Amino acid sequence: MSERLRLDPIRCDAHGVCAELFPEGISLDDWGYPILRAGPIPADLLEHARRAVFACPALALKLVDDR
Repeated sequence: MSERLRLDPIRCDAHGVCAELFPEGISLDDWGYPILRAGPIPADLLEHARRAVFACPALALKLVDDR
């Protein structure tokens, strides 16, 4: 199974927790909002991505099937 991150920009409050937990796949813009790496998440980084999703205080980040 291949998964990727999806962000709901309306819900995001720019806390930056996601980028701290998953810097391999998320960076922050000048205002602190996440910029997601395009494409599927490598299997060895999937657990880090899941932690970032579960830690999002605004519930703005989720994993979706990449098919």
